[in-house]
Amino acid sequence: MDDPLDTMHLALEEARIAATRGEVPVGAVVSDAAGTIWAARGNEVELLDNPIAHAEFLALQKAAAAKGTRYLADCTLTVTLEPCALCAGAIAAYRIKKLIFAAYDAKSGAVEHGPRVFAHATTHHKPEIVGGVRESEASAMLKAFFEGLRS
Repeated sequence: MDDPLDTMHLALEEARIAATRGEVPVGAVVSDAAGTIWAARGNEVELLDNPIAHAEFLALQKAAAAKGTRYLADCTLTVTLEPCALCAGAIAAYRIKKLIFAAYDAKSGAVEHGPRVFAHATTHHKPEIVGGVRESEASAMLKAFFEGLRS
């Protein structure tokens, strides 16, 4: 499953499921080049009452446990929203090979916006980055979620 649209489809489904639980609709999938899905998770901040229960963070933890390793150097992380600084740090720590994300996040993103974590010389691991995959679909889901909170 090296096609980013296939893994993004799964990430978007995780985001939809998260939204039904009242979570910010973000989903993440960890896969390898052979097409093995090691983890698929959505946000669980509200469910776990834990501010770091982001989809990416949870998926990385689950994938590493499933693989029995602390590094995921042969894996791709596909996520529906540009990762924040916390998640970008985790991506570097787990040594993710490739990061694919959908919607850009000018407010809290830390890959293409804000601190641009992977642009710093002190970041020891820098994944290949592909942004904007199915961006309009992910953005529309996020917009609808937040509009629903305001109404």
